[in-house]
Amino acid sequence: MSIQIGDRIPHAVLNVLKDGVQAVSTDDVFAGKNVVLFSVPGAFTPTCSAKHLPGYIQHLDEFKAKGIDVACMAVNDAFVMDAWAKHQHVPDDGIAMLADGNGALTDALGLEMDGSAFGLGKRSKRFALYAEDGMVKQLFIEAPGEFKVSSAEHVLSALG
Repeated sequence: MSIQIGDRIPHAVLNVLKDGVQAVSTDDVFAGKNVVLFSVPGAFTPTCSAKHLPGYIQHLDEFKAKGIDVACMAVNDAFVMDAWAKHQHVPDDGIAMLADGNGALTDALGLEMDGSAFGLGKRSKRFALYAEDGMVKQLFIEAPGEFKVSSAEHVLSALG
């Protein structure tokens, strides 16, 4: 069963690339903060690179004005997430690029998908969630092959 509104973000360890690979727990990301976490099936994949991450970059100031941090996650390693951030011109102090390389958080959220038909293996479904101090307040899970409800524009409109 996947995570639901009202559930706490489960504990998991993710990675970021800052002076080497650094472990970051979900507590580090969510505790005491308002956070939008969006997840993509893979860095450098078409929709993720052309629409999903660019939308959050474009609207980053609007999230910050609401006091909301933004984090992007994929079942990729920290080196890939860092290269993708550079390629997409993610501001250094803007979006946390979280590598869920082993899919630990993805599995704990119950939002894994099998991308084997496309040579991707186990990945995350495309989704976004909004959490306050680690409690899920809003959840936007895409149907397979779609990109509607997890977009920056849709999430912003839902947050009011």
